[in-house]
Amino acid sequence: MLIDFFYTLRAAQLPVSVKEFLSLLQALQAGVVGPQSEDAFSLDDFYYLARTALVKDEKHFDKFDRAFGAYFKGIAALPALQKELPADWLRQMLERALTPEQKAAIEAMGWDELMETLKKRLEEQKGRHEGGNKWIGTGGTSPFGHGGYNPAGVRIGGPGRNRSAVKVWEQRAYRDYDDTQELGTRNIKVALRRLRKFARTGSQEELDLPHTIRATAANAGYLDIKMVPERHNNVKLLLLMDVGGTMDDHIQRVEELFSAVKSEFKHLEFYYFHNCVYDFVWKNNKRRFAEKFPTWDIIRKYNKDYKLVFVGDATMSPYEILQPGGSVEYTNEEAGAEWLTRLVNAFPHCAWINPEPQGVWQYRQSIAIIEQLLGGRMFPLSLKGLEEAMRLLSK
Repeated sequence: MLIDFFYTLRAAQLPVSVKEFLSLLQALQAGVVGPQSEDAFSLDDFYYLARTALVKDEKHFDKFDRAFGAYFKGIAALPALQKELPADWLRQMLERALTPEQKAAIEAMGWDELMETLKKRLEEQKGRHEGGNKWIGTGGTSPFGHGGYNPAGVRIGGPGRNRSAVKVWEQRAYRDYDDTQELGTRNIKVALRRLRKFARTGSQEELDLPHTIRATAANAGYLDIKMVPERHNNVKLLLLMDVGGTMDDHIQRVEELFSAVKSEFKHLEFYYFHNCVYDFVWKNNKRRFAEKFPTWDIIRKYNKDYKLVFVGDATMSPYEILQPGGSVEYTNEEAGAEWLTRLVNAFPHCAWINPEPQGVWQYRQSIAIIEQLLGGRMFPLSLKGLEEAMRLLSK
């Protein structure tokens, strides 16, 4: 089982070496993870041990989490392991995962020594676990579980499919959008340039070519360089971005948009929220509960000169918008609709950019609610949609 886990991590493009894998096996043998019972280990304990032994850079945590979740889906505990494994089987399995360079290095060290080490350190799962249903209500209509449907349900483990659970029973780690993402097309930047108001500000940074030519000619041909302050987009933009959950389907496109926005607007402020805006937002997803920015402070800090743009799929349970305590993260005292209304009133020039295909909007009740709260100012994340949104904001 653990050999296949090693392959899964490699398939997810995680830089996991054989040496690190052996370190994990050695830690298991040394009892770093204690048995939950006589025949099982805690999967949570194994997760932290495996991540510590195999992942050396936190930028790979997200890949590791997804690979781990996909491999151990439906397993509540890790079965206890046996000690005897056929050396030929281990060798064949490892050869499939190694590069030619790694094989050459192991040949120099000696396959027999490596196999002997693996034989001593690796313990085999007692029985194969396949198609398990450890989680409550898998694939049904129970209000507790995952993979099924219940509009007022609580998802327990696994990804949601109908995207309507009121509470989520799992700790999720959202990652910040990468603003250095290279754009596959310039169309997003072109669309954003409809929202521009250039002005010359700051120190002299740019060559004034026409003035330099005139001054040089008037100076009998001696070069007389003239400088002028660089022209910047003077529009002020406040960007609020939904992150995590169903937004994981749109990471690449939102990162492209975020990268374009950062290059086009000098006066840009951005914050994150999850599903719906409540009483606080954040700038760093890893510290979203430690470094909060009250939404009231956002409203007071930025005046009406700022254009407000929400980016989110608006896909959630209607309770998350309309009811106090509807947030999947914590118990919010006021409904999300109250906060959206306050933001819309504070920033008259606002719009919502939705990465979900416009053809499915009519089937999502939450999208209709948010579109109504925004006064119909919701646009798809497409070239046409961005152009229409920028045209509206520039009025």
